Amino acid sequence: MAKQVGIIRLKGTIGGISFYKTQDGHLAREKGGVDKNRIQNDPAFQRTRENGSEFGRAGKGGKLLRTALRILLQNASDKRVTSRLTKELVAIVKTDTTNERGLRTLPDGDLELLNNFEFNINGKLSSLLFILYATAIDRVTGEMTADIPDFVPTTSIVAPSGTTHFRISVGGAEVDFNAETFVFDSDVTAILPWDSATVVALTLTASLTANSTLPMVQVLGLEFFQEVNGNMYPLKNGAYNALSIVGVDTP
Repeated sequence: MAKQVGIIRLKGTIGGISFYKTQDGHLAREKGGVDKNRIQNDPAFQRTRENGSEFGRAGKGGKLLRTALRILLQNASDKRVTSRLTKELVAIVKTDTTNERGLRTLPDGDLELLNNFEFNINGKLSSLLFILYATAIDRVTGEMTADIPDFVPTTSIVAPSGTTHFRISVGGAEVDFNAETFVFDSDVTAILPWDSATVVALTLTASLTANSTLPMVQVLGLEFFQEVNGNMYPLKNGAYNALSIVGVDTP
């Protein structure tokens, strides 16, 4: 894989060389590979087909989860969140001890491995929020809660330069990976000043389906704002906002 240099950037295929653009810039590589029909039918590629099937299943699951959390995720994710999440989900598929290789699924894997997944590497919740909060998932009522005790923002939250205000959010997604459907809810605090005044204890609650039989994922988020002339603007377009999975409950 070579990097394109020069003024003109190419896209497409010329003389057996493919030119394309990625997050790492404009690249080029020699076109080739095994014939698609052979991969689909040759017994020698059985493992390849099995791996491809499970990778595809993980990819669809990741897209569904990102879609379910989109309201919170759109301002708190990095450029590689898709590939990072897919990698985690592939590992989860491989923990399925019920189905045969190639047929393993996310619901039959250990979804609790998603705990502590950070959607934004540039703003990790674990490195920004130093409050002894408590989260809980109540499958009977369908409620996901985050109990946050009294805290002083300037000592409990590591804020990027330029921050004047912040907001904490909780979100919950009930995900059906087989039917590719979901239920989502969220709750947020008011936009609060990042100063030395104590914020009194509060509870955030996301309400989903009572007695659900589906996997439930809970996230906690932290957003930063800058006040300019009385208006609140996402700090650096949300580049340092955090969103982390803080709870997973499976039936």
